[in-house]
Amino acid sequence: MELPRRPLLMGIVNVTPDSFSDGGQFANHESAIEQALALEAGGADLLDIGGESTRPYSEPVEEQVELDRVLPVVSAVVRQCTVPISIDTSKAAVARACLDAGAEIINDITGLESAEMVVLAADADAAVCAMHMQGTPQTMQDDPSYDDVVEDILGHLRRRRDTLVEGGIDPGRICLDPGIGFGKTHQHNLDLLASSGRFHELGCPILVGHSRKGFIAKVLGDREADRTAGTIGVALSLARQGIQIIRVHDVAPVREALLLFDASGGLLS
Repeated sequence: MELPRRPLLMGIVNVTPDSFSDGGQFANHESAIEQALALEAGGADLLDIGGESTRPYSEPVEEQVELDRVLPVVSAVVRQCTVPISIDTSKAAVARACLDAGAEIINDITGLESAEMVVLAADADAAVCAMHMQGTPQTMQDDPSYDDVVEDILGHLRRRRDTLVEGGIDPGRICLDPGIGFGKTHQHNLDLLASSGRFHELGCPILVGHSRKGFIAKVLGDREADRTAGTIGVALSLARQGIQIIRVHDVAPVREALLLFDASGGLLS
């Protein structure tokens, strides 16, 4: 896929009862499919479908449970949508079934730690997104620490990129994600967002998933605040830094903001 000037928008479809922002809203197949169609209509360039919450302290789900959640949705959305479909999973069996159903991208919060996942992605010629996470969802927010959060994560993602290429994945099909909110303090998140442009050094498209996350409420000083405007504000900063893919819940307003930002000269030439 050729990347345009503005970031591609990856719309989030959580087929879960317990995701941090929209848990339960799209937990049944019909509502999840409707949400996917609505996100595409709102301007999503890709759709990311997941069946396991990875919010802090969430519990993992069994492979079959995750499959039962996502596979019918992926199968239906592939038939009804024209944009590429990503499966958000760290389980190779789930990824394999969804690729067989027509998904084209594996979005793995573990950075494809599983050797089985690397082999699967290479054999299927799938695109992949490898994210940085310190710890696991059950431990990542206990006491995240870094010598230098930007440099440390830059080094980690460089090593992951090299490992994936050595495993047979086409370098042109690798996307990297610094993992906002995954084993980071509030200040770590802000430092990473302010320095997102540094990650272009890795030579891969960069994905950032900041949508509706807790750091926005903390900056606003209100945990109950609507986080849409805050999500848009960060998206504009990311666009200004040349980030290629932004993963969001609210596609239409972010897209409109980016169009006006570009039209008024906000994007890098």
